[in-house]
Amino acid sequence: MHHLEHWDILLSNSVNKKAFIEILLSGKATEKLSYLNSLKGMLFSDIAIAECIEREYRFDTVEVVTETNRKLSSLSSGERKKAYLIYCLKQKPDYLIIDNPLDHLDHESRKSLKGSLENLSKTVRLIQLVNRHADLLPFIQNKAQIKDNSFRFSSINSNKTEQIHFEKLTIPSTTNASDAVDEVLVQFDAVSVNYANKKIINSISWSIKKGEFWQLVGPNGSGKSTLLAMISGDNPKGYGQNLYLFGKKKGSGETIWEIKHKIGIYASVITDLFQKRETVENMILSGYFDSIGLYTEPTSLQKQTVEKWLCLINMSALKKTFFNQISIGQQRVVLIIRAIIKQPLLVIFDEPLEGLDDENVALVSQLITILRKETTITFICVSHRIESTLIPELIYELIPTDNGSIGKIKEVF
Repeated sequence: MHHLEHWDILLSNSVNKKAFIEILLSGKATEKLSYLNSLKGMLFSDIAIAECIEREYRFDTVEVVTETNRKLSSLSSGERKKAYLIYCLKQKPDYLIIDNPLDHLDHESRKSLKGSLENLSKTVRLIQLVNRHADLLPFIQNKAQIKDNSFRFSSINSNKTEQIHFEKLTIPSTTNASDAVDEVLVQFDAVSVNYANKKIINSISWSIKKGEFWQLVGPNGSGKSTLLAMISGDNPKGYGQNLYLFGKKKGSGETIWEIKHKIGIYASVITDLFQKRETVENMILSGYFDSIGLYTEPTSLQKQTVEKWLCLINMSALKKTFFNQISIGQQRVVLIIRAIIKQPLLVIFDEPLEGLDDENVALVSQLITILRKETTITFICVSHRIESTLIPELIYELIPTDNGSIGKIKEVF
């Protein structure tokens, strides 16, 4: 069989990845990838999967999993990627562009997908685009790095250096800080959740105390999002159960906004919710009001606090810049500051480092480390990776069983 040429390409977050992909798929590749121009290509990525889910929803069709007539939206992250990969191969492409294929997958799903890609490389050309050194595939020999929108290839620098971006400065205080409560902020006592007669989580008992840093782990579909939604107040399944939030039993008269006032939430998907052109300053200010966009006139003190934060993170010059015009790493930092601007009792980080390049991983990790050291905020971080730059103090693991996921505390090595 004729030798198939594969490429592993490391992209900086400053690269316009969408434009680069469009160049490849339109047959306009240059230099070392010009051999693709006469070939049929397909994109395998989270974006392509999301667009397919949107089409299936809009037209009420089943486009991918036609054998069982299941929509992609009904599958877990790992199942979606497996199904969409099979769908791509049915189109008989000459090459596949695989964009950060390991993102949002648990350890076993990553391992399985790596094996599938290695087998696939025997019959289909692979062009992998990744942001992290750790995600480069060992079976692909051709490797290059793209650092800017010239899209020129350069050698991958194996000597990764983590630059110091932030000084150890005093965290700005705020008059909007939540009132102190008991030492235990969240308490699950034998809490279970069922959907359509299927148990999702089974008798979960978990105590989260003031100032702790937890990592919540578990395979895709194990119930992590369900647990977090019960804490944030967005899931009504906590009512009538032994779930205590900030010293009060769930359903004892508190409003969802009283709960949200004590919680800050970071998730990269929040970026998609901001449809209007918001400035960096307004993005952070909206964190005071738990709103998607700024609809309440902030006080002078709140504006001053935001200015102090922007000074701390070396972004004062970007105050009036539109959020969608700054780098992805800077966007993550802004969203993290938005989550903690009111100094809530609890902050939930949902995969804060996913999709970042190594430099921006160092940037965001350093900010979170400073917040851990200089505040009494409690953190819950959801991630499928144990990051060397962001080691949790405690790990709560969800373990799937035939009767719903059970939970246990893991050791941190």
